[in-house]
Amino acid sequence: MAELNQMLAAIRACRHCVETPQGQPLPHEPRPVLRASATAWLAVCSQAPGTRVHLSGTPFTDASGDRLRAWMGVTPEEFYDEARVAIVPMGFCFPGQDSHGGDLPPRRECAALWHRELFAALPQIELVLAVGSYAQDFHLGADRAKTLQETMLAWRTHLKAKRRPRVLPLPHPSWRNNGWLKKNPWFEAELLPVLRREVRRLL
Repeated sequence: MAELNQMLAAIRACRHCVETPQGQPLPHEPRPVLRASATAWLAVCSQAPGTRVHLSGTPFTDASGDRLRAWMGVTPEEFYDEARVAIVPMGFCFPGQDSHGGDLPPRRECAALWHRELFAALPQIELVLAVGSYAQDFHLGADRAKTLQETMLAWRTHLKAKRRPRVLPLPHPSWRNNGWLKKNPWFEAELLPVLRREVRRLL
């Protein structure tokens, strides 16, 4: 418990992406956003905070969060219960935006510095929801297919694989994926009932 608390404090005080960045430094003051505890059994692992989350300091306080909670079948109170749900994005800080107004990829510093050590301190996590390709790359490793589509189509195989924690891949709940969701109705019909059942079991 003390080791985890020390690590979380160190992550929240981290300034590597400004002071010793890999590439261009973060274009604003760091504000790492994550939630974890020694009792959480479920981990939501996504890409990185967006602009609204950067301002609020609370993960998924945006439309993507509303959709993700609907997918999971949980209330905001359940989702933000740190004793049961960890929220660990691949990049802890809002990475900034590109010239088209889209969010940049997660900062590379976070995973290299913190993620393996952090998850080693969370051995009680039973299920990781790997939201989007960046989280799938990390949590599925070599088992991830070349494309999001292929990875998602193999969701049953990933969920049943003999690994701990188990990993269930999900697309990012952003509006940018509305086209993918329309083209893949099986996601709502087949995967979401399993997701909700797994989440309810853990909560």
